[in-house]
Amino acid sequence: MAVIESSITALLSEHARRQPNGTAFTFIDYDVDPAGFAESITWSQVHRRALTVAEELRRCGTTGDRAAILAPQTLDYVVAFLGALEAGFIAVPLSVPQFGAHDNRISSALADCTPAVILTTSAAVDVVGKYAEAHGASAAPTVIEIDSLDFYSPGEFGPVEYPHPKEAYLQYTSGSTGQPAGVVITHENVVTNCHQLESALFDVSGSPETLVSWLPFYHDMGLLQGICFPTTFARSAVLTSPVSFLVEPARWMKLLAANPRPFSGGPNFAFDLSVRRISDDDMAGLDLGGVVGLANGSERVQPATMARFMDRFGRFNLPDTAVRACYGLAEATVYVASAKTGQPPKTVRFRYEQLAGGQAQRCDEQGGTELVSYGCLKSPLVRIVNPENKTENPAGVIGEIWAHGDNVGTGYWRNPERSKRTFGARIADPAPGTPEGPWLRTGDLGFISDGELFIMGRLKDLLIVDGRNHYPDDI
Repeated sequence: MAVIESSITALLSEHARRQPNGTAFTFIDYDVDPAGFAESITWSQVHRRALTVAEELRRCGTTGDRAAILAPQTLDYVVAFLGALEAGFIAVPLSVPQFGAHDNRISSALADCTPAVILTTSAAVDVVGKYAEAHGASAAPTVIEIDSLDFYSPGEFGPVEYPHPKEAYLQYTSGSTGQPAGVVITHENVVTNCHQLESALFDVSGSPETLVSWLPFYHDMGLLQGICFPTTFARSAVLTSPVSFLVEPARWMKLLAANPRPFSGGPNFAFDLSVRRISDDDMAGLDLGGVVGLANGSERVQPATMARFMDRFGRFNLPDTAVRACYGLAEATVYVASAKTGQPPKTVRFRYEQLAGGQAQRCDEQGGTELVSYGCLKSPLVRIVNPENKTENPAGVIGEIWAHGDNVGTGYWRNPERSKRTFGARIADPAPGTPEGPWLRTGDLGFISDGELFIMGRLKDLLIVDGRNHYPDDI
């Protein structure tokens, strides 16, 4: 069985067989103990618990039904997600609804995906149960508390293999419209994107031994970093909650220092917050020399943020090559491009007047607009396209970023018209080596300069004045 052709569930089964006692996931709970209470499960335990969840799910539905996960960020969430896949359900990772107010994003997602089951925990069941409503002809979903299932009964356990659809999960994203839409992500998308990320981020530094993450599992970057990537490559993951990081950002640095060859990541604000909130006392005795990489993604990467972060934590042996600017989106599973490995973050200055007119011209360090390089493009394929006539732009000309590869999702759940517009784009008169389609329209503006990708902003921010393209000032 070729790994790239495997499903997430097949890989999990293989890990449980080959390294049953290897530590798979560790969750650090700072609510139980401010110093951090660690709970770990092995690959065989994860597998058995996921199969137990799958058995319970099959009592409530069948292959291709949706299982929405509305649970706190704990090991139960990991088991719920993998259990849904084991059952042949399509997982729908979501957050626990906001307490004390109706969460429109959650109710909209549930109405859209019409789950047969909602997976939660006893701690959240009261608030989650209010969202277990019938939608149209669909019956109200069954609510299952993961932590009430019997994971520990003695005796023989005969796992049942259920048929699996190609779809693995729906990744809900508001995109540019503000209306949640479920991106359909297949097993192939996930495994492919994990291999793309592995090849791009660790070709020089070598692979990480540990994935450290506090990102929410219902977010594309958090799901891949915290659950999918560790499961694809049988790498140990050390996890905590987003709130634990926000309350005390130093916990992130402490987990990085405490684990072998860690890789982690977060949005730009997390790097800023760490600089502002982590003191020298917090860092006393910590050594970040083993960090393999830190992906700055999910938001626009700010050059000043990366410079401040490296200046602050370089004093604690953080390698100057650790931080990588990364670009991605839910429609591409998550990863699309990243800065070069083996070198410090790179920024380049471009003449402001030319950028405003849609052209990119480099200038000296004394002036211009400073932009972060997202590196040379490997896989998936990326092209810069004129959004009006759908032709490829030459180097140095700003246009819409389009992506093509087996990591690109199959469309939006039950929304064929929007899917065709976003996932079915075609390039007019493509150059040799460029497929005509289908291409993913990202809605992001960028350009290629000296073979490297630079990102400007959103296409919706482009202004058309007197027939000419004018790009936003906030770049």
